[in-house]
Amino acid sequence: MKAQTAKRIMIVAGEASGDIYGAGLIRAVHAIDPTFHFFGIGGARMREAGAETMADSADMAVVGLVEVLKHFDVIAPAFLQLKRILQNDPPDLLILIDYPGFNLRLAKVAKQAGVKVLYYISPQIWAWRQGRVKKIKKLVDHMAVILPFEAPFYEQAGVPVSFVGHPMADRVKTELSHDEAASSFGLDPSRPIVGLFPGSRRSEVSRLLPVILDAAQLLQLQFPDVQFVLPLASTLSDADLAPYLVGHQLSITTTRERIHDLIKACDAVIAVSGTVTLEIALVGTPLVIIYKLAALTYQLAVRLVKVDHIGLCNIVAGETVAQELIQDDASPQRIAQEIGRILSDARYADELKQGLANVRQRLGGGGSDQKMAALVMALVEQS
Repeated sequence: MKAQTAKRIMIVAGEASGDIYGAGLIRAVHAIDPTFHFFGIGGARMREAGAETMADSADMAVVGLVEVLKHFDVIAPAFLQLKRILQNDPPDLLILIDYPGFNLRLAKVAKQAGVKVLYYISPQIWAWRQGRVKKIKKLVDHMAVILPFEAPFYEQAGVPVSFVGHPMADRVKTELSHDEAASSFGLDPSRPIVGLFPGSRRSEVSRLLPVILDAAQLLQLQFPDVQFVLPLASTLSDADLAPYLVGHQLSITTTRERIHDLIKACDAVIAVSGTVTLEIALVGTPLVIIYKLAALTYQLAVRLVKVDHIGLCNIVAGETVAQELIQDDASPQRIAQEIGRILSDARYADELKQGLANVRQRLGGGGSDQKMAALVMALVEQS
């Protein structure tokens, strides 16, 4: 009797958050069948989970037309390599995680090659370019969405869809109090602690970390005993941040470990818009959300975006639970003003915490990795 060939799954995660979600999915599948072979694009966490990566998500994580063009020499070869595999040695399934500019093009190649496509973490087409749902209907066999309002959107368009819940609902946990968390990082819980979260993409760091550091200097003038902490995303190295930290008279504790405990230790956080805003909201620490794009990309976005918020925590809550400072509003002065208010006005900080508490309730009952694993097994069986 011929031995059954191990199933091969191509998986593409182009950003730090996708690397986290991809790793959880891989572990959940391996808990059912450890012979599945995952390969494609991902980061350190997916490699730790057993994936073979042909390109690193750290080199792929860019936003906007201008930024993509600058990284074309990395992105284009990665696409062509995966395209050749889909055409010449098709896997049993292609799993795409967010990253729509790249992934929808790859889905087209997969469709032509007869490979089933599972799309995990929907592109935010409900926010902009809603017409892309027609393309998704043609190219994607099943959508797995993590925000509750996304499922009806796809159902109305006739796209097979499952709401699996948000993976952060399972991952964001801390057993420590604020004081315990602060002490565990060598911080003084009696003094103000401000988190500096510059994003997971190098392009974001180059645009926004200088602004964040300038805001931190203003805060230090207002609160001389303030302490700063800065987590490093898996897609960033110490060398990526070093050029920006030179010349700033700030004492900053940096770490890659226990990010949720670190968030708990903070009294306030300055965060670049992204998945991390949801993590901060789930821990319950007041934050201000900032974002800047290249001028051309921003002008295009303003014309296309159809939502009232950019911060995921605000989108999920359906209201402003964290102030958003975008483009020119994301100045050191405005950022420092908002954080200063959080630190000095206990009633205001409590109001923000109450708003953040509503976010977890809207994200499903957990178990997203296991639900995704079940979808993977079902689609592989069908193929």
